[in-house]
Amino acid sequence: MSKLDVLTLGNSQLIFIDHQPQMAFGVQSIDRQTLKNNTVALAKAGKIFDVPTIITTVETESFSGHTYPELLDIHPDAPLLERTSMNSWDDQKVRDALAKGAADGRKKIVVSGLWTEVCNLTFALSALKDTDYEIYMVADASGGTSEDAHKYAMDRMIQAGVIPVTWQQVLLEWQRDWARKETYDAVISLVQEHSGAYGMGVDYAYTMVHKAPHRTTHTGQRLEPVPAPSAAE
Repeated sequence: MSKLDVLTLGNSQLIFIDHQPQMAFGVQSIDRQTLKNNTVALAKAGKIFDVPTIITTVETESFSGHTYPELLDIHPDAPLLERTSMNSWDDQKVRDALAKGAADGRKKIVVSGLWTEVCNLTFALSALKDTDYEIYMVADASGGTSEDAHKYAMDRMIQAGVIPVTWQQVLLEWQRDWARKETYDAVISLVQEHSGAYGMGVDYAYTMVHKAPHRTTHTGQRLEPVPAPSAAE
């Protein structure tokens, strides 16, 4: 395994760490709605490409609350690996789930979690120390309790060998080639829904340049302009 190898469907697995309300309440490094958008988009990307996905939670009933419904809707049958430790690596269930994927050559671990400076950091350092896994930290699908907390945690992880990425980077690295038609439509739909200006640009190009149908069905009429009397009259 080499950090020069791009992410592929065969060498990657995903882990979502503690995407729970109480953890999200403390996030100050990124807009929380943007954080949820990016996290859900990353999960959808993993689903499109059938990348093995782990969801781990901490103190669900006593403190953190339940995992985002939008995340569970994507993986309704996924086991939720509950922990007490802030460090996911301290839980044997998490190690076993990752080892199962690694046995199939999936040693590039794509991580999205809360908080960057605690749960993400300790997991990343511990996994790197104990294994030959590579950790890809999805910076815009993770959040810290302040901008500094997120930034310096990312800096510390990068110094230790963690690779920083964004959710859209991961998506497009998995797609790699637009000639891969079996996932093309799903990727474009994901981009249109979650990628902001990029998605809006795709909509514009499809409908205005290529004259494709609009992707929603609108049954109302478009009413032509009717100038109102001028206030001066």
